[in-house]
Amino acid sequence: MENQINLAGMEHQPTATARMSKELLEAAKKQIDEISAEDYAKIMGMVNVCKREWRSILHKTPDDYGMANWEDIYFPADDGVPLSGWYIPAKGGESNKLIIFNHALPMSRAGFQGHMGMPWAGFTDIEIDFVYQMKILTDAGYNVLAYDLRNHGQSGTANGGVSGIGQLEWRDCVGAKKYVDNHPRLGKMKVALFNQCLGAISQWIALDKQPELFTNVQCFLSPLVPDMGAIFQAFTEPLGVSQYLDLLDFELLKAGGFTRREMDPKKYVKNVTMPLLMWQVKHDSWTKNPETDQATFDAIPGNNKELIWIDSTLRFKDGYNYFGRTPEKALAFLDKYMN
Repeated sequence: MENQINLAGMEHQPTATARMSKELLEAAKKQIDEISAEDYAKIMGMVNVCKREWRSILHKTPDDYGMANWEDIYFPADDGVPLSGWYIPAKGGESNKLIIFNHALPMSRAGFQGHMGMPWAGFTDIEIDFVYQMKILTDAGYNVLAYDLRNHGQSGTANGGVSGIGQLEWRDCVGAKKYVDNHPRLGKMKVALFNQCLGAISQWIALDKQPELFTNVQCFLSPLVPDMGAIFQAFTEPLGVSQYLDLLDFELLKAGGFTRREMDPKKYVKNVTMPLLMWQVKHDSWTKNPETDQATFDAIPGNNKELIWIDSTLRFKDGYNYFGRTPEKALAFLDKYMN
């Protein structure tokens, strides 16, 4: 395919620590010279995983399940991006235990509304219901602070609308924790984290960059942490374009995003040291499992961690809805460390 990449026009050749090495840039140029227009469109479809033209909406609120005395909240991310959320007190009245809850890509704090048709059904045509998961938590005596990450739900647009798969969104996790710490009531509560997928890797990077902010976190629910290298491998193989992954990295950079290497979750585990509960889909068709997520889990330091395997191939239907269907193990984990 005709292209305008001119590596000879570079002022300086890439160093050993460059975002893309000289070898990878040369490979990307070779791949774009060889790729057909049809296959190039497939690669750009992978880029659109990180840069979409639509958002998930708040298709439910806490009113849907009769949660009382909740309120809309808003606060800045660490870099000033405005974030929107809910504060939902425990059933029967505010307790001294707080869960900070965020969400997966491309969802919102409410979940995902693929069952409502296009444009969301083009991603997957099922519902993910995080509001029901919040009801489970509040019924169990936990206050919940749930918020939308940047470029999702009702939070602000930033970074050209690109998801950094944690590389940008960690600033939102920091902003949420600072909001809690500076709040006259929330700042006195015991805190646990419940961060899924995009939210989870964002929190891992927040821990990597500002560990001192999270020293009072009692425990961490961290399901469905993504490894974008494995996800892109799994996505491109059935499309017949897995030989163009260096080109994909190049196009991600051009879109304002990050390379597969930069998004590797194993790079950000060193401060994930609080009691941890993860769950992953054992035969997840959207990644290369069980080996990918087992390797991520094994890289986490210490022994105070547990991984639950969900016996399924369906990341969306069975992974993100796992807690809403079978909350017993997660609630027992929270009870152990929050009471």
